[in-house]
Amino acid sequence: MTADIARAKAEMRSTMLALRAKLRKEEKSVHESVVCGQLEATVRERKVKTVHTYLPMGNELNHLPFVEFCLNNEIQVIAPKTLKRPRLSHLQLNYLNDLDDGVFGTKFPSGNQVWNESYDLIIVPGLAFDTEGNRLGYGGGYYDAFLVDHPNSFKVAVCFPFQQVDQVPHSDFDQRVDQVICG
Repeated sequence: MTADIARAKAEMRSTMLALRAKLRKEEKSVHESVVCGQLEATVRERKVKTVHTYLPMGNELNHLPFVEFCLNNEIQVIAPKTLKRPRLSHLQLNYLNDLDDGVFGTKFPSGNQVWNESYDLIIVPGLAFDTEGNRLGYGGGYYDAFLVDHPNSFKVAVCFPFQQVDQVPHSDFDQRVDQVICG
């Protein structure tokens, strides 16, 4: 990655984190409701049986109502546990109230029910996304390393409207998503 791309990514990360921190609670809730509805529609349309999803932290878009929808509709939910860079362990999620604390402020499913099979749908975190499916993550490379191993899974990013930009700075290592759902 060139120094220019690294600098552009750092600037965009800083901007997006600041914008997300300023989002009013009421406005945030409206966007989250729209996104969860669109995720549910995607699951129905694509007949999804297995979803891999991050669990939101801090002021990320809260899509936990969608996760609850999946759990209530017998859709297998898998969530990551962050390991040493850039690896994730993938654990079965059975209940949203049965989570352990992870690194970087993350949460992950309690127990050790590791999932090593495929996913119909992967919900990908990030700070910014463009119309080409390029994404700006947090900079650790965890999801880029994970997504490259799942070329046949449908990859979706969820975000607030200001997180969808004209162009995300990216390099060859960065993995794209198939769809961006913006509230």
